[in-house]
Amino acid sequence: MVSLPAPEQAATHTVTNQPPPLAPYDASDDTALLEGLRREGADWAEEGIRRLGLRAGSVEAQEWADQANRHEPVLRTHDRYGNRVDEVDFHPSWHHLMRTAVAEGLAGSPWAEDRTGAHVARTAGGLVWGHTDAGHGCPTSMTYAAVPALRKEPELAKVYEPLLTGREYEPELKVPTEKLGLLAGMGMTEKQGGSDVRTNTTAATPTSESGLYTLRGHKWFTSAPMCDVFLVLAQAPGGLSCFLVPRVLPDGGRNTFRIQRLKDKLGNRSNASSEPEFDATVAWLVGPEGQGVKTIIEMVNCTRLDCVMMSATLMRKTLVEAGHHARHRSAFGARLIDQPLMHNVLADLALESEAATTLTLRLAGAADRAVRGDSGEQAFRRIATAVGKYWVTKRGPAFTAEALECLGGNGYVEDSGMPRHYREAPLLSIWEGSGNVNALDVLRALRREPDTVQALFGELALAQGANARLDSAVARLKGLLDTASEAGARRLVEHMALTLQASLLVRHAPSAVADAFCATRLGGDWGHSFGTLPDGADVDAVLRRALPGDN
Repeated sequence: MVSLPAPEQAATHTVTNQPPPLAPYDASDDTALLEGLRREGADWAEEGIRRLGLRAGSVEAQEWADQANRHEPVLRTHDRYGNRVDEVDFHPSWHHLMRTAVAEGLAGSPWAEDRTGAHVARTAGGLVWGHTDAGHGCPTSMTYAAVPALRKEPELAKVYEPLLTGREYEPELKVPTEKLGLLAGMGMTEKQGGSDVRTNTTAATPTSESGLYTLRGHKWFTSAPMCDVFLVLAQAPGGLSCFLVPRVLPDGGRNTFRIQRLKDKLGNRSNASSEPEFDATVAWLVGPEGQGVKTIIEMVNCTRLDCVMMSATLMRKTLVEAGHHARHRSAFGARLIDQPLMHNVLADLALESEAATTLTLRLAGAADRAVRGDSGEQAFRRIATAVGKYWVTKRGPAFTAEALECLGGNGYVEDSGMPRHYREAPLLSIWEGSGNVNALDVLRALRREPDTVQALFGELALAQGANARLDSAVARLKGLLDTASEAGARRLVEHMALTLQASLLVRHAPSAVADAFCATRLGGDWGHSFGTLPDGADVDAVLRRALPGDN
């Protein structure tokens, strides 16, 4: 056998024409995000958002995200002695992500902050910290959303709210009042009904103590089962009601919360989703009997906003990955980003991403002002959040697929991270009501709450006269409302979402962005896939805004 010198052995493995690692990078280097943060009243948070953006894009945080998804949660139903424990073990990287998110105010802390823009700042923080991992956004989202629902029972809120709004992460199961911070989950869906929660069969039986019940039943999809407390729907004598279920009781005993199994999901694999069984499980009534849906609806409004936010985050993250690849990869004698067709694809993705981010922050601003008693913003939030939830989350899978394709075969390999983002995208259109549920919810608001229609058109009127295509779209929307039907709900809500996004861009984005969006999304000068912007679109200006640096 001939022994070759080491340099000759490795000659075929010289790496050329491959992009360097993206990390470290600044996840907050997003003009649309920073402009929206200031516009919606949280300019005071910009320094913190920029700091968090650098941390999110660090090599360390990106490695946490990778490891948390490669080493998935493991269920332990029993300890070594045979005692039932129902615990889920997570990789240390999950805890690093969670500790950072809670400390940075991405869970319940905005409810404890008495300053304008607190909820906007939280949403902006999610838009940048979400560049790491989407899975741990589930327990932080539910914790954020649980606070307004829990306030329906002031005595319970007095005990739990200070802990749910804290910035300390303690993953161990302990007596809630002995911890510095708590996480909340929710258990609504059951196998026979899904979104039709009124068909729930979990039974709540009153005890001799006022407000105290025991539950018996089985939930079908309860995420983050290691949370400290859960808001659960169950059938009480007075009808479907909302209950607070702690994992550990005040006396230190374990509440009955038998985890039957963890779901084997398409994506969101760093996060555990479970099927818990209740059997004589102790629970406290939240709100009046028979008003469970009304009590928990505020929680749904909050988590729907987070679905929009997380979809917008995935869009931005994958756009940044695609742009980075295109800047450093060459083919046919030129960098990919300098080739006209790739330029078109990236610019088209950038338009979609900016529209999603801008709408997300507008919704966060409405939520912030609604909390402070602005009735007009309450009405706008009611309808626009459902519209945004339907449309932005629908765009996510197609967007991430196109961004993945920008990397070619490299994007199809797990090491790139793009397959993880692609698997994540469909969840957000399913969680908190599928597309049909949200579209029908918009119809319900239009018919039962006329102030929501006024609020929507009041918002659209702020851009009146600035773009002819937008004016035509608003007029068409008014006509569609007159003939709105259940079968046509998706078509109506899609047009509503595009018109709303266009109006925001016309008011707040440069003309290159607004004009291209209106020409394509409203004017029909577009194909059926990304990368079909018309020749007249100023793609250079769009990309300079979306991807700062040398394009």
